[in-house]
Amino acid sequence: MMVIPAVDLRGGRCVRLREGRPEAETVFSDDPVATALRWAELGAPRLHVVDLDAVFAGAPKQTELIRDLARHVSVPLQVGGGLRSMEAVEEVLAAGAGWAVVGTRAALDREFLAEVSRRFPGRIIAAVDASKGRVAVDGWKRVLDLSAEAFAAEAAHAGASTILYTDIARDGTESGPDLEGTRAVALAAGVPVLASGGVARLEDLTRLAGIAGVTGAIVGRALYTGAIDLEQALAEVGRC
Repeated sequence: MMVIPAVDLRGGRCVRLREGRPEAETVFSDDPVATALRWAELGAPRLHVVDLDAVFAGAPKQTELIRDLARHVSVPLQVGGGLRSMEAVEEVLAAGAGWAVVGTRAALDREFLAEVSRRFPGRIIAAVDASKGRVAVDGWKRVLDLSAEAFAAEAAHAGASTILYTDIARDGTESGPDLEGTRAVALAAGVPVLASGGVARLEDLTRLAGIAGVTGAIVGRALYTGAIDLEQALAEVGRC
């Protein structure tokens, strides 16, 4: 299973939010490129980059910084945040992202998801962000009457190559991942699933690695605080 460090961008800095709330921000670096290089040098197989300014604005805001990351870092990037149009997806892929992560627009418009998946085969990841099992959109401000499992299945059917499942109540909290929710989404999706939210210790990663269909886990705050050592985690779950 892949251990994928999160590099969240806001105002040109590398930050982490708690439960996606902009007022609950911790700044970990003023140099996101140096941070990304560090994770790559420690063996990260890819990086999960989120343009947080775009999440709240609804359109890419950190494209130049993403281009710098892609140019300087040797491992591939999966990039999300505010990708709510074909043009926005094209922009981040042209900037050097290996994959584009689409969430709000994909949940609200399955035709868009199908179209963008056809246009960029194998390069579209559908973000299934859930609050108490229901899909959250618009920067996690609005919850739909749509279960995470149902959306995961629909997204896979529409052509998404991978599902990124996040329990938003756990994101940035180091309270442990939603194992049951992740298992249900993986079973429903039938395509590779990346787990996100709440990973706090090595044991969390080994438990996620034991879920069929889960091919990776996004880790943010626990890496930045040192609660998880990336090299140790890669050595441990790489055998799972």
